[in-house]
Amino acid sequence: MKLKFRTVFISDVHLGSNGSQAKEVAKFLKCVSCDRLYLVGDIIDMWRLKQRWYWPAEHNEVVRRVLKMIKKGTEVVFVPGNHDEAARQYHGLEFGGVKVEPHVVHESADGRKYLVIHGDQFDLVVKHSRVLSVLGSVAYEWLLRINAWYNKCRLLLGYKYWSLSAFLKLKVKHACTFISRFEETLMNEAKRRGMDGVICGHIHHSERIEEDGVEYLNCGDWVESCTAIVEYQDGRMEIVNGLDLVREWEIEKDLRKQELEAGEFAGSVADENEEDEEGDDMLMPMGGRWRYLLKK
Repeated sequence: MKLKFRTVFISDVHLGSNGSQAKEVAKFLKCVSCDRLYLVGDIIDMWRLKQRWYWPAEHNEVVRRVLKMIKKGTEVVFVPGNHDEAARQYHGLEFGGVKVEPHVVHESADGRKYLVIHGDQFDLVVKHSRVLSVLGSVAYEWLLRINAWYNKCRLLLGYKYWSLSAFLKLKVKHACTFISRFEETLMNEAKRRGMDGVICGHIHHSERIEEDGVEYLNCGDWVESCTAIVEYQDGRMEIVNGLDLVREWEIEKDLRKQELEAGEFAGSVADENEEDEEGDDMLMPMGGRWRYLLKK
């Protein structure tokens, strides 16, 4: 039995880069069910793919999971970010059931309206200095590699995972100022458009703020924090840790498996296993149109 939500928002998956936790994304998408899924930008890291082609099976599995959700009736809306900006030229079109839009307005179950946008349009570095932005992206990926080795050492010593990049982001004065200004700018934009709030990504920092009746929600990322925003059936919004959600689902699944072994609920569990196996032939090779986009 999947975890049911009205809407799910994820951003900054960065498929095509070494830093993407694609395996965890696929697990998350496997355990949730929703009426609408918003992909809030930087889902595919076309900047990195242009420099070096990197697309392991785990990344393809994320694509397969999205297609499977579409097949089961989920509406999927892709709002490109700066790392997959080449897809913006196809706004208003639909590819394999995925609708491409530069930004959208989402109305929650309780009637609140949210501007859904990646957010890079309000980042002055991305907007006015492409070279500096690309250099920053490369530096960030190297920082992630250093962080990976550092945490392997911590694990051997019995310590928990600790994010070096997140620590630096929150401790360096200029980074804190940038995040604060980003949040303020997005809330002002939502207010200007007459929205009740804004849902975005881009800065890899999940956050929920409410000021003057305007709500700011940031999805976070699937490079380090592995967070998402979910909307419940009554319209409540929540930032969730995707890894924790998967663990809860796996515990519940194990309990149901034990019940099956005890001879209970055999039919329902068998149906669930059948659902997991269904559509395994939906693998989509990353060729054709996407390679064309990368060359542009």
